[in-house]
Amino acid sequence: MPHIYMHFDFGTDEEVAQQARHKLEVWKQAFRLDKKVLYKFSRSTPEAPIKEDAAEAHKSKGKGKPAPEKASPAEGVKLIVRLDFSSHEKITGQRWLERIPTEDPFKSASPKVLKANDPQYAETEQQFEDLA
Repeated sequence: MPHIYMHFDFGTDEEVAQQARHKLEVWKQAFRLDKKVLYKFSRSTPEAPIKEDAAEAHKSKGKGKPAPEKASPAEGVKLIVRLDFSSHEKITGQRWLERIPTEDPFKSASPKVLKANDPQYAETEQQFEDLA
């Protein structure tokens, strides 16, 4: 049975992403899923910084103070989970495939399931292998 991938996009919410990581670790230990459920995080930082709007620039120049720098947007956090159940574990794999996206930290992260016949499968598989 080929791998099944699940994408979760947590946006900039690092805390929820860490809750999801913790939940996966608990499941791996409790149900002995060490090599059956693997996951990797992908963090991306936006390329273009946010520009200061004209009103703020004008206010800060008039007071003789340097213009405040706006903080760059937080990085986006994505999680890729790979399920690797053999063909004789089909029912167990199906249960985890149904369970994970419905659990609390995962369901708000726009879950997306990719199976071997999906067009983005090869790209996702390569991305998963490339992540540290």
